[in-house]
Amino acid sequence: MNLSSLPLSSASSHPLAPYGWDEAWAGEFAPYGTQGLLPGRVLRVDRGQCDVVTADGVLRADTAFVTPHDPLRVVCTGDWVAVEPGGNPRYVRTYLPRRTAFVRSTSSKRSEGQILAANVDHAVVAVSLAAELDLGRIERFLALAWESGAQPVVVLTKSDLVPDAVTIGHLVADVEGTAPGVPVLPVSAATGDGIDVLGAVLADGTSVLLGQSGAGKSTLANALLGEDVMAVQATRDVDGKGRHTTTTRNLLALPGGGVLIDTPGLRGVGLWDAETGVGQVFAEIQELAADCRFHDCAHIAEPGCAVLAAVESGALPERRLDSYRKLLRENQYIVAKTDARVRAEIRREWKRRGAEGRAAMAAKRGRHR
Repeated sequence: MNLSSLPLSSASSHPLAPYGWDEAWAGEFAPYGTQGLLPGRVLRVDRGQCDVVTADGVLRADTAFVTPHDPLRVVCTGDWVAVEPGGNPRYVRTYLPRRTAFVRSTSSKRSEGQILAANVDHAVVAVSLAAELDLGRIERFLALAWESGAQPVVVLTKSDLVPDAVTIGHLVADVEGTAPGVPVLPVSAATGDGIDVLGAVLADGTSVLLGQSGAGKSTLANALLGEDVMAVQATRDVDGKGRHTTTTRNLLALPGGGVLIDTPGLRGVGLWDAETGVGQVFAEIQELAADCRFHDCAHIAEPGCAVLAAVESGALPERRLDSYRKLLRENQYIVAKTDARVRAEIRREWKRRGAEGRAAMAAKRGRHR
């Protein structure tokens, strides 16, 4: 069956509707349908090959025609693609413009971006309650999630390992303090607590499941899917850590509606041009900064700094400000390595601040003479 011949009004009953096909995607694909190509969604990518779900089932396709030098433009799990109806091998000819993309920086010295998932509506950050909460890491994940264009959700897994509901409540409150505007849901795949609530949140759209190895992502995915689709390995009871269970990014349709992309455990979560995302994670600091005396206040030692005043009064935790500075510096460094204009701006800023510091010291010495 050639899906390109179906009218737009049929999008809701389309065979690909469980995978997120809608009228907007049908409109984007229409020009390729006239060329005899088939629409499909990428389930997984592996060494230049990808599994694509189409109306005729899952097929294997080669991505050689869509392999640019830019690593952010390669075919990715979650992409909607135009694929050849036949051939050996058959090829993906192009992918449709992405609505959102979750990108991190690689650990290579070249500081390239790596796209983890495309066309995502929810970015689910899985955090294990079997280990001590790392609020800084959660903030890092959230910055990338906001930057991607997706709605973040923090899921506190393994809640059955926490002794009582009061302690769980305190842990949820701690995370909520670092995640303004983000739902924080405690769940237990072992007991089923919270799984229905999370399933309802994810039933609308595509979700990507993120987190460190040992966070319980694969177990959580199995609970949402209602069957043991993802392999699971035991984690250490001492620190909740484990080896990578998922080794590729896999897209799966959820029985209650929605689509889930499971990802391997991420040891490194580098920012990639995520200044807007950082600003959303630390929205309260951005609001305070509007009342600083200087519009370019760095919130370090400037007079009239509303942010530092909030720290001194206890209204803003010093840990939040430290984390904000750290992520901004890291993001600026990554951008500067790939953008000559930004590098020049940073050098000018350093010179300006250096000159101001020297002038302040000279004035201070003059007053003490």
